Amino acid sequence: MTIKCSEDPDLAMILSGEEIVRRLRTLEPGERLTIRPFAKESLQVASYDLRAGEETLIPRGECRLVPSMEWVEVPVGLSATLRSRSSLARRGVLLGGGFVDPGFRGQLTLALSNLGPEEVRLAAGDRCVQIVFSEVMANHQPYRGRYQESQGAVGVRNDQDRA
Repeated sequence: MTIKCSEDPDLAMILSGEEIVRRLRTLEPGERLTIRPFAKESLQVASYDLRAGEETLIPRGECRLVPSMEWVEVPVGLSATLRSRSSLARRGVLLGGGFVDPGFRGQLTLALSNLGPEEVRLAAGDRCVQIVFSEVMANHQPYRGRYQESQGAVGVRNDQDRA
């Protein structure tokens, strides 16, 4: 028997690639997801590959803040987790965290650290981080934090830095 999420409200669900596309196209309030610009080749079975927004050199042993090329708008019924792409992880490049709250809008800042033996160069547009979307049950509160409407790579912001 197949259990749909709507039949079991306690069962959270990771969105498939097909569901990501459906949510990009929907006009339903609270369900519409935005990934702009969208690249078909970045769509995976259960995730989307974010691309580097600018050329970046990551020296051995260092971390760089890289803006995503994509502007992302996450509806209040979803959250997202950022994950390292295995192709970069095999070269030693790992992502330093990443949770995207429901209601977030903006470019994502990707904290990429190089633990490998050689420097790694990312060209603008290179796929570098996976974003995995999950349903958030019974949420009506959007993100209102200091990184809302981020553009470019954003470092640490203090409360007084809020716009």
